[in-house]
Formats: sequence, structure tokens, C-alpha cells
Amino acid sequence: MSKRTQTVLIIVALSAVGALWLARRPDTSPTDARRLVAAGATLLDVRTPEEFAAGHLPGARNIPVDELGGRLDEVGPRDRPIVVDCASGVRAASAARTLAGAGFTRVHDLGSMSAW
Repeated sequence: MSKRTQTVLIIVALSAVGALWLARRPDTSPTDARRLVAAGATLLDVRTPEEFAAGHLPGARNIPVDELGGRLDEVGPRDRPIVVDCASGVRAASAARTLAGAGFTRVHDLGSMSAW
């Protein structure tokens, strides 16, 4: 493999890693998330029921990310603010994309619930 091909592959790999990092980066600060929830936003925890039962943020509702697409009617009105959280931020980012793709217009990704 030529040096130029190796360089191109490294650049592509680094770009992919950067895109993945950006895709899971929360878009809402903990301060903004608390303010939104205090003002009536839905706090949606997308972890498993077992994780949720072991501890969750006060007032959070639980719909696991892998069930979210089939349970969108439980989330609430599509124009109501929603703050999404999970354990590390990966599932919250996925859920935020699912909600936005389903027409929810005010989705806020907190990322990890530990940020709260």
C-alpha cells in the first residue's frame, strides 16, 4: 500500500471517529435541561427498565430507546419540549434523532444523566 493511500485511510478513519464523537455529544447543558424540565418539558430516560428501576432523575419517564419508535404516542405532543437522557449519552443521542425524525420539534439531548 502506498504512503498516499495510507494517509488517505488515516484521514478517513479520523473523520469517522470525529463524526461519531459529534453524534453523541449532548446539545443541551445541564442548567438548560433543568430549566426546561422545571418549565414543563418531558424528561425522557431511554435506558432499560432495569437500569431505570435502579435509579433515575426525579420526574423522568422511561421508554427504552429500542422501544421508542413503537411508543411515540406515549411521549406527548410533538411540539412539547423533551429532554432525553441515558447512562452515557449514546442512547440519548439515538433517541433524540428518532424523535426529531418522527416530527418532534423541541428535542433536547442532555446526554448522560450524570450531567444533571
